[in-house]
Amino acid sequence: MSDSDQLEQHNLGHFGFSAVKIDDLGATEYTLVTIVCDRSYSTSGFQQDMERVLKEVIKACAHSPRADNLLVRVIVFDDQHVETHGFKLLEGINPDDYDGSLAPQGATALFDATLDAIEGTQNYAEQLAGQDFDCNGILFVITDGCDNRSTNGLNQIKNALQTVVRQEDLESLVSLLIGVNVNDQIVSRELQKFNQESGFTDYVELDNADKKTLAKLANFVSQSISSQSQALGTGGPSQSIKF
Repeated sequence: MSDSDQLEQHNLGHFGFSAVKIDDLGATEYTLVTIVCDRSYSTSGFQQDMERVLKEVIKACAHSPRADNLLVRVIVFDDQHVETHGFKLLEGINPDDYDGSLAPQGATALFDATLDAIEGTQNYAEQLAGQDFDCNGILFVITDGCDNRSTNGLNQIKNALQTVVRQEDLESLVSLLIGVNVNDQIVSRELQKFNQESGFTDYVELDNADKKTLAKLANFVSQSISSQSQALGTGGPSQSIKF
């Protein structure tokens, strides 16, 4: 999906990001949603189901009473991490464009993709706040394995999350790490360590990637987005949604 005519490129942080032009925004407050999806080779058994999760999340958000106040960014990662699209309004997203976006390949640059997501959220929030927009954020990192390719580590991610709190451009940021198909105890332990040492809001662990579980995941993600969006203006994060 090409957004070059609609989104501006911002070369900030370690990686940069793209986003809808602030002058094109019609509301006064927004929730910044970033979904980070693993497409490393180990996801090959459930790639199409993961793509359906993405599509169902977007479809569900489109029916939210605050759909017009959501700006969504999607990042995918393997050896590298790639912005599928930058922060854009739901009305500009066609769910079918995610077909083929998670073609499995390579290793797992989990930390780099996560840092990209946090920095992009913070930097865009800073620009929005400077133009008198109110905003909060929610971040989902969905993976089935531990990092084995990043150039950045836990300290950089921890510092980035602390920067979000310190600078106060976001009213709140909810960050959720989601381990999918995590049956390997080593992977489970490493993801729990990642969650605890980085400072995520919460960690959800799924022991399989069957259709029922992934459908439940899509519902969990969309409900969490809706809850955080509705919390904007309250001065704090949304109430935790139970998986």
